[in-house]
Amino acid sequence: MQTIKLSARTSTAVRVARGGALEVINTHGSQVVDTWAVLQSDPEHGLSMEHTRAIHGRVYVRAGDVLFDDRRQPLLAITADTSPGIHDTLIPACSAARYRELGYQGEHDNCSANYCLALTSVGLPVPVRTPGPLNLFMNVPVDVDGSFKFSAPVSRPGDSVLLEALEDVVIILSACPQDMVPVNGESQEPQDAEIRVYEPVERIQTRNS
Repeated sequence: MQTIKLSARTSTAVRVARGGALEVINTHGSQVVDTWAVLQSDPEHGLSMEHTRAIHGRVYVRAGDVLFDDRRQPLLAITADTSPGIHDTLIPACSAARYRELGYQGEHDNCSANYCLALTSVGLPVPVRTPGPLNLFMNVPVDVDGSFKFSAPVSRPGDSVLLEALEDVVIILSACPQDMVPVNGESQEPQDAEIRVYEPVERIQTRNS
């Protein structure tokens, strides 16, 4: 097992072999982690929230769900989730434009830039557009009239989500830097998270133990 500290406001990219898994641990309970995945063999194709929503017929994902790529092929599976299960699939990664809209003057850390930095760090090309992420632990309640709001996470310190790789993938993660609306808690203070990466053989041993 490999353990990675995902520092607040930063990103990382991790290669995970088919049959392996990656666990995202919300150390402080309030941190949103934007999550993407692309195929190692063909990084132009990756995790698609649009297709995943359409296949499951709902806007929320939960333990037991398969997550699909842009060709509707299985890419990841949520094999465990110790949190209340509130994760967002609707909201795009925050960007420089988003912070300008919120009134921020100057350059602000953002998940779109973090996505590009993470891809570059492992030698993968940067796409023209940032795909929609799976926003782990992000709480965006949707009302019956279709309206939504940005609320503080309901996850607790130590809650985690386990993602199993159904193909050889690169998983990209960003500890969201949002500090102008309460998606990272009422304090609006981004925090660290912890990542654990499991090799396929470790997963086999765990299932057989």
